[in-house]
Amino acid sequence: MALRDQLRILVVDDMSTSRGLITNALDSFGIRTVASASDGPSALQKIAASPVHLVISDYNMPGMDGLHLLHALRSAPATRGVGFLLITGRADREIIEKGKQLGMNNFLKKPFEPAGLRAAIEAIVGRL
Repeated sequence: MALRDQLRILVVDDMSTSRGLITNALDSFGIRTVASASDGPSALQKIAASPVHLVISDYNMPGMDGLHLLHALRSAPATRGVGFLLITGRADREIIEKGKQLGMNNFLKKPFEPAGLRAAIEAIVGRL
């Protein structure tokens, strides 16, 4: 069974358009087990109910930004090893460094092409 058939991904973004673009790209890669959440707290609830291998999260979200979500994931034993890809329109060195300190696996700057998303995912989980 191919990795893409086993991979479970959660897409977290407060913008439904962005969630749709990412989900469509994942579908085009053959990844079928994709859930989505519109904010950090609901993402944590979904992961607690149904664990995932990879979280693809926007940085700029109200309430709990992507780095706060990453911190919450890394702080809990059950989610410490979940892959984390941060997507941001503001790839400031400060944000990226903070993400690396918190255990971010990779990041992708908006806007992005599907090929860039695929490369960023493969750098974390291996060839799809």
